Amino acid sequence: STRRAAASVAGGAFADMRRLGARMRILVVTPTYNERDNLQALCTAVLSSPIGADYMIVDDNSPDGTGQLADELAAAEPRLKVMHRPGKLGLGSAYRQAFQRALEEGYDAVISMDGDWSHDPQYLPALVGGAANADLVIGSRYMNGISVVNWELSRLILSQLANTYARVVTGMPFRDCTSGFQCLTSRALREIGLESIKTDGYSFLVELKYRVVHAGLRGVEVPIVFTQRRAGTSKISKAEIARSMVTPWKMRLGLWE
Repeated sequence: STRRAAASVAGGAFADMRRLGARMRILVVTPTYNERDNLQALCTAVLSSPIGADYMIVDDNSPDGTGQLADELAAAEPRLKVMHRPGKLGLGSAYRQAFQRALEEGYDAVISMDGDWSHDPQYLPALVGGAANADLVIGSRYMNGISVVNWELSRLILSQLANTYARVVTGMPFRDCTSGFQCLTSRALREIGLESIKTDGYSFLVELKYRVVHAGLRGVEVPIVFTQRRAGTSKISKAEIARSMVTPWKMRLGLWE
């Protein structure tokens, strides 16, 4: 089954991860907006992962008190960090700020991860293991057919079309160009011109990968099973999806530089 295949890869990657040794400092980053119901269990799962990473929550002043809960959890856990922002400033800027902080604080790699359990922490070792041989490791929903659980058919079709479109237009070799579950090395972050990325949402995720490939760095994919969020509502807007149709052409035509 797809789950067994993904679990097998995760198990094999655990050995690769162990070879990297304790010298590799990793920061997992999760932007949040109204994710209070998911936060505590997710923090526990990430911080108990064998990768031994620190965890940063970037909260955009969530009305439901996500940021406050994050502060309470961080008070008892030194590996949990919280970045507060004044309002809903977007996924792209959240990751840019957090990744820049990671570089400043000397982390060797970062992992981007959603806050709704659609990205299962059990795959963190596979992402880190892949970084032994690549500067970008993508948690891919589409390596072994379609590895998505509990999505409506319309959303699945949209995701498939968006990925095919991004892949064909940009020429990237990845099956999952819009995945938000990925590991990037500090070398990748330094070489892609992080501070000049202005896109957001899906577009940010596509541009991030494109810049890694354009910089001549190696990217690989590892299989994951993507599950519909446990609690809360999706933050993806129709306008964001529309913008993501333009971004691949900006990459193709060199208008991103």
